Amino acid sequence: MTVMIDGRGTAEKIRSQLKQKTEQLKQQGLEPCLAVVLVGDDPASQVYVRNKKRAAEKIGIKTKDITLPANTTQTELLQLIDELNDDVTVHAILVQMPLPTQLDENAVIERIDPKKDADGLHPENLGHLFMGQPKALPCTPRGIMVLLEEYQIPVAGKNVVIIGRSNLVGRPLAALMINADATVTVAHSKTKELSSVASQADILVVATGRAEMVDETYIKEGATVIDVGINRLANGKLVGDVKQASAETKATYLTPVPGGVGPMTIAMLMQQTLELAEKSNN
Repeated sequence: MTVMIDGRGTAEKIRSQLKQKTEQLKQQGLEPCLAVVLVGDDPASQVYVRNKKRAAEKIGIKTKDITLPANTTQTELLQLIDELNDDVTVHAILVQMPLPTQLDENAVIERIDPKKDADGLHPENLGHLFMGQPKALPCTPRGIMVLLEEYQIPVAGKNVVIIGRSNLVGRPLAALMINADATVTVAHSKTKELSSVASQADILVVATGRAEMVDETYIKEGATVIDVGINRLANGKLVGDVKQASAETKATYLTPVPGGVGPMTIAMLMQQTLELAEKSNN
């Protein structure tokens, strides 16, 4: 029998704790503030930004919302980030990705003050993570680690296979897993005999962006399967990178899509905003 890992429920629990924390900080004269920058009118990005603002509102975190036109230049965007870096009332900065093609995402991430890096993707913060001295952390990998902890799924000494090597999920998650004493393999599109490699995993994390790519042949009997993907099929149905019904024949624990990793990403973004606000106060 597969246990479905409830990301929504876990995120809700975290949010209620964060709400209390926010109230305490406000009583101390500190109002946590997250600046959210959206460039252009990509519909998916608009939905993500709306969800983040709604989550912040529920917790009591102030948001500074900035929407720029799609033809914004690199100079204009970097200038805005400089202003937000200098604004003492802003504690965390998030620039919604992807950006329009004329903009350099890496240069934008690097321009954000590491002490205000809501996404935890600044090279300085990633460097601290890989050195085992984490400061700001990427939100999706952090959410995955919290879910494993919540369900008391041990990581130390386990074989972990991560399919996907993005800077957003695969690479930082590998570092978090190594820091938690797992033995980690990062697999990707060039990995030979991928299903064979994946089927050695006690914990299998799939972040490929390919709808229902992973079936039971990739999964070891009794494994924990974390599905990071979210894809919309032609019929409008949302699915992950894992074939859910197929995975349930072998996995002991499985994250559903939707309702698994997604809600945790936003909960971690809120938690990180509060932590950055507190650090700025100290």
